[in-house]
Amino acid sequence: MKQLHRTDLYFWSEFNEEKAMNFNSVLWVREAGNVVIDPVHMSPEDQEHLMDLGGAAWIIITNSDHIRASRNLSAFTGALIAGPSGERGSFIFPCDRWLEDGEEIVPGLEVIEIHGSKTSGELALLLEETTLITGDLVRGFRMGELNLLGDEKLHDKEQILAFLEYLASLTQIETVLVGDGWSIFEDGYEQLCQLLPD
Repeated sequence: MKQLHRTDLYFWSEFNEEKAMNFNSVLWVREAGNVVIDPVHMSPEDQEHLMDLGGAAWIIITNSDHIRASRNLSAFTGALIAGPSGERGSFIFPCDRWLEDGEEIVPGLEVIEIHGSKTSGELALLLEETTLITGDLVRGFRMGELNLLGDEKLHDKEQILAFLEYLASLTQIETVLVGDGWSIFEDGYEQLCQLLPD
């Protein structure tokens, strides 16, 4: 795993040839139990690194297309799994916890529910007000800018625009860690505003 912009955040990736981009996973190291988000397969070296950092207490899945290697990692670490309440009916296994909009998963990590995206209850996560962690909707096809999932994959563009307007109100966001593609480590708020139509 590689360290991110904070000493308590790490990530690892898996390149997807079909999409021609990295699928990313995030680890938040915290004294009360580490949190892993959308885990892809881990190498033995990364598994060892994870255990050296304290393992995992929670695995958060942002949407039903990001189940990835969650069950394997849960079996390896004993972590509980949390998923989006709005997708309860489309998960292939029951989660230990179903997440609702506005709740804190653990102190400092807030749930933002997205309506109208590819899946019915996709989540974004806001970490201590300054770091946004996204699943499918907001991604990075090219380094240095954010992009949206294509219109053909969206269920309701009007709901997506309302969500983007909400993000544009979160002026403290500095960093956007995307589940797919390149993340943004500076000017995250400004980059999110660029996603709104002119």
